[in-house]
Amino acid sequence: MFFSAYRLVQSFLALSIAVFVICLAIIITLSFTPLYYFDIWHLQIANESGFSHEQIVENYNYVIAYLLNPFPQPFELPSLAYSNGGRIHFQEVKRIFTAVEVLLGLAALSSAFGIWKMTRIRDFFPLKRAAVFLTLFTIIPLLLFAMDFNGTFILFHRIFFRNNYWIFDPAADPIIRILPETFFLHAALLILGIIGFGIITMIFTYRKCVAK
Repeated sequence: MFFSAYRLVQSFLALSIAVFVICLAIIITLSFTPLYYFDIWHLQIANESGFSHEQIVENYNYVIAYLLNPFPQPFELPSLAYSNGGRIHFQEVKRIFTAVEVLLGLAALSSAFGIWKMTRIRDFFPLKRAAVFLTLFTIIPLLLFAMDFNGTFILFHRIFFRNNYWIFDPAADPIIRILPETFFLHAALLILGIIGFGIITMIFTYRKCVAK
């Protein structure tokens, strides 16, 4: 009975660490505006959208600041028109990222406490199990992206949103013209890349600690 309960605690700690890494990767990627600045050039967003580089950067930076701010605030793009449906969609996206930020904080606290306890008793197995969880989490999206990123992108929106406000009309919500699908692919790959770095770090740490 004690053995089963202890294994449950190990699994919970591993899951907590995995959730922390996933949430951290999401927030880092959202905050990493150089990725988008690169894509402005790489994807020729200014030419494709018809907006100036300054206007693109201004509105993108506003959206990122809006999504990262956990406190309620009105959605008002600085220099692009938007519909009521577009405003509602960004409000819904903001709620998702706020939930991610809260989950990040909770996972950080539980993981820090668990790792502290784990270090005291020299049980590093949860690190290995967390790496396994994250590997599975990474492989599945990569396979889906390889098969059909557009279909995966649509499926993601249908799972997380209960309306069609995410289907933007470029005439009513021209911001969609500065957010090409390929950019979201790059962002998703960055998230998975950060998680991959976390997996390598945990495996290295686990092996080093066990070898002592």
